[in-house]
Amino acid sequence: MAKVIKGLGSESGSGNDAYKDGRGRVVTRPKMVKEVELGRHPDYHIVEIGGTKYVRGNPDSNPGNNIND
Repeated sequence: MAKVIKGLGSESGSGNDAYKDGRGRVVTRPKMVKEVELGRHPDYHIVEIGGTKYVRGNPDSNPGNNIND
């Protein structure tokens, strides 16, 4: 499956408050985290930074498909 989730940034400039999925939906960070935890996006995983969960792409050899690239 191709990586298609893109981060939309945040007002504070720290992390992503929302993501855009492959269908063009804008999804809040908590909702996208839940979708990844439920296995709906197998090319992604969750990281927790400072008590906040974020979506990250699973490592591969293509840096062009990273969430914020």
